[in-house]
Order: sequence, then C-alpha cells, then structure tokens
Amino acid sequence: MTVTIGLAGAGRRAVEVHAPAIASCPGARFGGVWARSPMTARALADKYGVPVFEHFDEMLGHCDAVAFAVPPAVQEDIAAVAARRGRAVLLERPIASDLAGAEDLAVAAARTISQVALTWRYAPAIRDFLTTEVPRTFPKGGGGRVISPAPAGASPGVRELSVLRSLGSDLVDLLDAALGKVAGVRAHGEPDGWFGLMLEHQIGRYSEASMYALPEGAARRAEVEIFGPGGAAAIDCVAAVGPDAIDTMYREFAAAVERGAPPELDVRHGLRLQQVIEAAETDLIVGES
Repeated sequence: MTVTIGLAGAGRRAVEVHAPAIASCPGARFGGVWARSPMTARALADKYGVPVFEHFDEMLGHCDAVAFAVPPAVQEDIAAVAARRGRAVLLERPIASDLAGAEDLAVAAARTISQVALTWRYAPAIRDFLTTEVPRTFPKGGGGRVISPAPAGASPGVRELSVLRSLGSDLVDLLDAALGKVAGVRAHGEPDGWFGLMLEHQIGRYSEASMYALPEGAARRAEVEIFGPGGAAAIDCVAAVGPDAIDTMYREFAAAVERGAPPELDVRHGLRLQQVIEAAETDLIVGES
C-alpha cells in the first residue's frame, strides 16, 4: 500500500522539513499542497510536481493522511476536520494554541491515526540515549536546557514563551521519556528573560529544564543530562537531530497509517505535553503578576 500524504502549509518549515521528507519517503506519495497563501502553495507544489489545492476540503478528497506545517491555532481547527473525515494526521507541536483546543483535537482524532512531530525522538542517537545510555545510570533525576534564536519581530514575552511552546515541548518530552511521565511542574524566572521548569515525574524522580531565547541568527543549543547511581548520560540534541530523524518520522508515520496501528507519540501524548506546557506558562504569568 502506498499512503498518499497531503501537506497543509507552505511556509519555511513546510519547505525545509516536511515537503522534502514526504517526497522521499518510501511507501508514501506526495499528494499535494494546500496553504492559506495560494502563491506560496503554488510555488511549493510546482517544485515537487504535485497538485495545489485551493480549498483544504478538496485536498482531503485526494489523500489518506495530512501533514501539518501551520500555526497551532490553524492546526487545531483543520486537523480536527481532517481527522473527522478519517484522515491520519501528522501534527506539529504544540498541537493547538491552548489546552481547550488540544482537548478538542484529541477527541476529534481519537479514532484515526495521529502522530506528533517531536523530531528529537526520531533521531537514532537520541533513541540509543534513551534505550542504552539512560538505563545504565539507574536514573534518579536530570536536567536540560534549550537556548534558541527567537522568531523575527516577536515581542519579548511572546519570544520567550515561543521557545517553551516549540523546543520546550521537545525538551519536556525527552525528560519525560528518560525519567517517567511528568506529574507536576513549577516555573520560575521571567517570561522576557531566562526561565526554568521544575518537573516532578510520576515515579519519584525530578528534573530541571531551562530555556532562553537569543536574538535571531544566534547559535542554538539543546542538551539533556541524566544522573543516577550508575553515573551520568548526556546528549547534545542539536548535534543528534538531523535529516535522518525527519525521514524516520515519516517512514514510521506511513507505516502506522498502513497498519492502522497508532504510534506512541500520538495526539494523546501531544495533549499531555500541552497540559505540562500550559501549567508552566500559567505559573510564569502568575509569578510575574
């Protein structure tokens, strides 16, 4: 079976990440592009020789699955439409603009295949870190940091929280995978400066996550370290994650659609991460008031 995947969005992430991975994915066919900007959609579709669709509903009639590269507020609405039409969905993180939207999307996608584009988790080095290096430590706790360029033109508060919502999702997810499900979160610092999260994991482990947004164009850093009686395990997430992680993500998505078997990193996992992120945001805002 060949899975036909449509792409919603034609911005930078669609162009640089999703489109080339769909086009090169074994077992998948690039079914076409829809975007709110017809000109950018046309340019991207022409590059790969695939159809461009004027209406999102029209694209749904020509594909088995949809990959999303649109803002969270757009994704939560149109991904729900796709899921209700029985289409599999590959979702960007965070999966929605707020917790209510994430909950609605999780309900809509409950009966279809869903997967979240937590790209770190598809990298071979990070998978080896989780399955081989972390267990050797007999983990008790750990921490990580993300220092990332800010989106161009963003205000200070939006700039910092955008790091929490985007790469923060990957950082929390990796600590969650290494130490157990996050059961509680406290935030400290300032939304327009350095801030951190204190994470309590379900099985009595603890971790700290720190984040900061640098000016656009600055070098990005992302690292995680886990500690226990057996020693320490560390990984540079920027160095670990390359094009192979995206390719793996799409191969596994296509395979999940073909088998009809939901992957581990599905919409329910995305909802749980959104709960953690929004609890942290609330703590930061309350702390500033």
